[in-house]
Formats: sequence, C-alpha cells, structure tokens
Amino acid sequence: MPVDPRTPVLIGHGQVNQYDDDPGVEPVDLMEAAARAAADPRVLEAVESVRIVNLLSWRYRDPGLLLAQRIRADAADTRYSGIGGNVPQTLVNQACLDIQAGRVDVVLIAGAEAWRTRTRLRARGTKPDWTSQDDSVAFAESAEDPVPMAGDAEIRIKLDRPAYVYPMFEQALRTAAGESTQEHRRRIGNLWSGFSAVAADNPHAWSRDAVSADEIWQPGPDNRMISWPYTKLMNSNNMVNQGAALILASAEKAMYLQIPSERWVFPYAGTDAHDTYAIGERAEFYTSPAIRIGGRRVLELANASLDDIALIDIYSCFPSAVQVAARELGLPIGDSRRPLTVTGGLTFAGGPWNNYVTHSLATMAEQLTANPGRLGLITANGGYLTKHSFGVYGTEPPTHEFRWEDVQSEVDREPTRAAAVEWSGVGTVEAWTTPFTRDGVPEKAFLAVRTPEDSRTLAVITSQADAAATVAEDIAGAKVAVHADGTASLQ
Repeated sequence: MPVDPRTPVLIGHGQVNQYDDDPGVEPVDLMEAAARAAADPRVLEAVESVRIVNLLSWRYRDPGLLLAQRIRADAADTRYSGIGGNVPQTLVNQACLDIQAGRVDVVLIAGAEAWRTRTRLRARGTKPDWTSQDDSVAFAESAEDPVPMAGDAEIRIKLDRPAYVYPMFEQALRTAAGESTQEHRRRIGNLWSGFSAVAADNPHAWSRDAVSADEIWQPGPDNRMISWPYTKLMNSNNMVNQGAALILASAEKAMYLQIPSERWVFPYAGTDAHDTYAIGERAEFYTSPAIRIGGRRVLELANASLDDIALIDIYSCFPSAVQVAARELGLPIGDSRRPLTVTGGLTFAGGPWNNYVTHSLATMAEQLTANPGRLGLITANGGYLTKHSFGVYGTEPPTHEFRWEDVQSEVDREPTRAAAVEWSGVGTVEAWTTPFTRDGVPEKAFLAVRTPEDSRTLAVITSQADAAATVAEDIAGAKVAVHADGTASLQ
C-alpha cells in the first residue's frame, strides 16, 4: 500500500541507564547517549526540531540547544515542555500533527534525569558541576502549565505530593470493591509482582529483579511503609539516572534517509484531555472520565477495538493509577497473555519524573518492530490522575491520516462534586491515607470527608493515636469531626 509522503513515522528510539553515579554525567549527556542509540549521525544531523521533556534534576536555559549542538543538528529549533507524565505522548501527538501539516520533517523528542546522582551529591552537601548556560542563551520556548499541582484545599493541610494522593485513590477503589484491607493489599501486591516480572524481561528496565507479591505488600527493612496502604515498592522509583529519545519523520524523509521500512512504527491516532484539576471536585476517586473518554476515542480514531490491541502500557506510577485506567478502558487485570505494561512500570523499569513515557514509547516501538502486525496502546498520566494523553501505534501503513482529537469538551460535561475548602462539622470518611515516619510510625492521616450535603472536604488528622487507628482499623464510613483549621478527629 502506498504511503502518503507526509505520514508521520517513528523511525528511531533509544534508552540509557547510568548506574555508576559518575558525578560528571549530567542529564544532557544521557539525552545525547539516548539520541545516538536511536539513530546514526546522518539522521541526527537531519533533525529540524528538538523537543525536550521537562527536567527536574538540573535546570538548563535551553536544553534542546545543548542537545542540538552535540548531535550537529545546527539548524534545529528547540522547545521545552511543561510538567507532567502525560507530556511525552502529548509531544508525539503534536509532532505528528506538525509533520503531517508540512511544518517540519524530522523531530527529536528527548528527556533524561540524573536524580539519583543529584540526590547523592546533595546528601554530601555538594552541588553538581554540570553545564550552566550563560545569559546570552535565551530560555527555550516553553509550554508551561499554569495549573498548580495543589489548590487551596490541598495546601492548607499540606496534601502536597503524589505519594499521599494516590493511596487515597487506592482506598476509594478498595471500598468501592467491598474488599477487606488485607485481601486488597494482597491483590495489589500480586498486580505489582506481575509488573516486576515484565521488568525482569525488559533489558532497559532499571531494576530487573522479579519480586514476589508478599515482598511487595508486606513492609520490611528494605520496603518500609510510605503512606498507608503503600509500601516503598508500590511507589514510583525516581532514584534513577535514565534517558530516552524518539525520532519521528515524514515517510518521505524516512525514505530519503534510507531508514528500512521494517524499522518504521506508525502513530495511528492520539487524544488528550484532563480530569477536574481540583481533586476534591472529582465525582469519585476511583473513576476518570478523561481516561474513559480519551481511551475510547483514540481507538475509534485508529479504527481499532480493544480486542485488536496486543501490547499495552498503562501509566503505572502507583497501583491505583493502573486500576482506575484498566477499569475505565475495560481491560482485565492479571491477564498474563496481555500484561498492562511493556516496561514493568515506574517502580521497576524506573520513574524518571516526567520522562517515563518516552521510555514506554521506545519499548513499545521495539516490541512492535519485533512483532510486526500488532497494535500497541500507550496511556500517559500527569498530576494526580489529572492530565491524560493516549496513542495507538502499529507497523502496518495506516489506511487514513494520523488523527488527533482534544476530547476536553466531552469530559467537561461529566458530573463533578461540590468541594468545600473550609468546612467544619461531622462528616463520614470517604478515603484516607496515613503517612509513616522513617521509623515506621504513623504520623498523621489525610482524609477525604463527605459532608451531610454529600459535598467533599479534605482534612488532616494530627493526633498520632488517631493516625495509628486509621491503620489498625478500616475507617471507611466512620464519623469524623472536621474543624475550621482543616484538622480532624475520629468520633
């Protein structure tokens, strides 16, 4: 079948892990290594646009410029993304549209983190001697997201990180399923054990040791409790030094560059959307309209059904993220014939902050070219199950142009819940999580509380005795007194 010359094609992908903590290796070094693993110098020099996933471990004025100079893509324009795990798939969607419209022929998407090295240097009181661009270098064109991770309701009680919010979603999933705490923890231990088994077979995974379910859900010396019910092995592992790169081109340019067609992967379709930014306003903590609507629509745009999808990578920062997405997409959990990850997930394959999905896309491309004729689905998630991006990929030439849709207008028609930033009275516990100290002691508990009017307020238990009770007992539906300052106490 002839391919339209403007058809976007993924023609290169590379991944690197740096284990030795060499303080001289910085994020741009990892991006360069990944780019060189993705393509030969001739292809890299043909890159016209370098688009970098937002970095946390170091701040460059224009990281894309540094990378372009290193790979001798001297005429390339540069861009810098906003924050969120959804970003890599969104960048692919945007690159495909730009290629299809003739605005560019070759795009390099790259990202890297040296967070492991940076953290260890900081612990020694040392700052990395990494590249610093002077004031003559303009800041890269950026797509910063103006919406903060936390609003007034979260800030007033310091509910300020994913390691606190996602286990609250986990409790909501458990309660909705009618499971006991113990059987639920065993089940998510089994889920995560399956992910570790995939990582064991992934040559690019950060940790390739398969871990049993008991080792995951039960706390131990090397697996402390982080925030109930999550142990360390149920959290994303950002203590990594990893880089990944993707190269997309028009079919016409891919042929000109003599990229063998058996290495081509076609992006068929993409979608983007976000759920309600304020978590207190979500209708339920165990649902995601944006995943349901965006996931359904990307399959429709690709002329595919869920049964047609052979390879899947669901964004897997925490077990609740996988379960909510699987539920909304209609995917069974625990099907060994079709695992929900191609990498092993952010705990085992590595969680380099915003850049995980660049790795999942590279791994997906590798598996698709090794198994031609199959279709793959990528889901990407930023914030607290907030920002979502989807892509469908295959090795067969598409029967239609690349299709993309922003499905936000449909998501915005979904019901939400009234949220009270400041509320006092007696309500019932909807969901909660209990952060632990490094010594294994429950230190406080964050609550989502339903008011008598069925609105939601967020509160925090500061009494260590009450915090301990939230672990010893199942307090779902329990009465709780919420005070004007946002603190709460069990009744």
